[in-house]
Amino acid sequence: MTAKKSSDRKKNAEDTLQIKLKKVEKELKEKNDKLLRTCADLQNYQKRMEKELISREGEIKRKYLTELIDLNEILKRAYEDKNPKQGLKLILNNLEKFFEKEHIRYIDCMGKSFDHGLHHAVTTVEKNGCENDTIVEEVKKGYMIGDSLLRPSQVIVAKKKENE
Repeated sequence: MTAKKSSDRKKNAEDTLQIKLKKVEKELKEKNDKLLRTCADLQNYQKRMEKELISREGEIKRKYLTELIDLNEILKRAYEDKNPKQGLKLILNNLEKFFEKEHIRYIDCMGKSFDHGLHHAVTTVEKNGCENDTIVEEVKKGYMIGDSLLRPSQVIVAKKKENE
């Protein structure tokens, strides 16, 4: 009888292990399916984002090309005009409005202290009556777009003249 009980226990243990194995296999299959769905969702998201980026790029391109076309037409009119000054003034006004709309602003630097983050020193000159690293001439204007640097100002920086 003890042999039968031992055999029954082994059979019950095997059955329990089989049930646990099937349960683990089922969980593994569910998790694998979930992983595959997640990967497919990620791939679909990436494709959607790619299409959206391309679409946005096209919209931005059209926006700026339209602005350039308008400026081109005004330039042509100014070129053909006997008094081009008025046409040039119109072009400059349109550009200023465009810059304002795009939050582009000029960096005011004359007489200010040199800042590596905003300015690019073309050269330095020795000068009397000024502080070191003071901007004395602007060679090319610099611009900000929002709070970011678009183009640094190209400047000439003064350094105090040494007394001889």
